[in-house]
Amino acid sequence: MANVTIAALQARKARGEKIAVLTAYDYPLAKALDEAGVDLILVGDSLGMVVLGYETTADVTMAEMLHHAKAVRRGVVRALLVGDMPLESLRGSRSIVVRDAQRFVKEAGCDAVKVEWRDGIDGTVRVIVAADIPVMGHVGLTPQTAAQEGGYGVRAKDAASAARVVAQAQVLQAAGCFAIVLECVPGVVAQEITRRLSIPTIGIGSGPSCD
Repeated sequence: MANVTIAALQARKARGEKIAVLTAYDYPLAKALDEAGVDLILVGDSLGMVVLGYETTADVTMAEMLHHAKAVRRGVVRALLVGDMPLESLRGSRSIVVRDAQRFVKEAGCDAVKVEWRDGIDGTVRVIVAADIPVMGHVGLTPQTAAQEGGYGVRAKDAASAARVVAQAQVLQAAGCFAIVLECVPGVVAQEITRRLSIPTIGIGSGPSCD
């Protein structure tokens, strides 16, 4: 099978074909997912809680992300590989963010990076994209900042907050993201975002209408 490309994923959306996305933290799982035909594999900073035992994802370091991304890369042949930018990186200057995004590509062999929504993140996305690194966005429940937002749980439960999440997804598309993760938003909201965006939506607990 040919290597999966961003253009291929976006063409799948245009044709109404579903995209399979899963997370891997190590070589054996990455190899199994790749051989099973998963289209995109994310090395999520959720590894901090799932693998390393942290209470939140906010404590995950760039060094830890690179360690696991390298292991996953060794198991992936055909899927698009995306590394999750840790909060440690996103708290830094834009030059630091670009440097760390480049490390995901050059050191770990990732094809793209993912960033979670926060105020001003669209500017960050633009500088990463300008450095020729593809970016996936993430709206709804954003685990890196969940503690400041009342903890884990469904987002966009009323009209005002739903409108904010829809707007955030549109901002990220305009900034150059090639896809958007929708985490823990009601299915009707995810359906509307998916309808409005020309780029793929990847659902995490957001109903069946995501791409």
